Amino acid sequence: MSTEAAHRPPLDLHGLHARYANAAYVAASKGSMLDTVENELAAIKLTATKSPAFKSFLDNPLISRDDKEKGVEEMFKGKVSNVTLNLMMTLAGNARLSEAPKIADTFSQLMKAKRGEVEATIISADPLTKAQVTAIEAAMKNQVGKDKSVILSAKVDPSILGGLQVQIGDQFLDLSVGSKIDSISRTAV
Repeated sequence: MSTEAAHRPPLDLHGLHARYANAAYVAASKGSMLDTVENELAAIKLTATKSPAFKSFLDNPLISRDDKEKGVEEMFKGKVSNVTLNLMMTLAGNARLSEAPKIADTFSQLMKAKRGEVEATIISADPLTKAQVTAIEAAMKNQVGKDKSVILSAKVDPSILGGLQVQIGDQFLDLSVGSKIDSISRTAV
């Protein structure tokens, strides 16, 4: 395996957020600091959601690029890894700091793929019992493969009336009573 292939992101993601997340992933991989950068980006995202002043700094287009670069350097230099600092400085220089939380999400998506984690969401009309959640996890484990782990989140939505809606990655399976009724009512007309 070549050196470049060893540091390639595990998913082929495209778009603005992916471009920055992929670059950060490669740099962090080469520096053996993937987990560190993931934690730092998650902290930046959390700060952006909890601190109106920080969110305003990231989003405000009236602050010049130079001032944003200086601000980023003052805030992060010596407190985060060089990879995270370089990413944030690049975002500031390219007037993309407002995208930092979405880039953090994309980086997290790459890390989950690296660890073999698959996110799944189960939506049911009533709260699921522990036994039901365990049975669903086992069924999903068979679906995604033995070498991957399923990270399951359960939501309750009474509007589906009964049954389940399952989302694994970008796949959606609707086994709800509400969708069956909608389907029948459309064909009956």
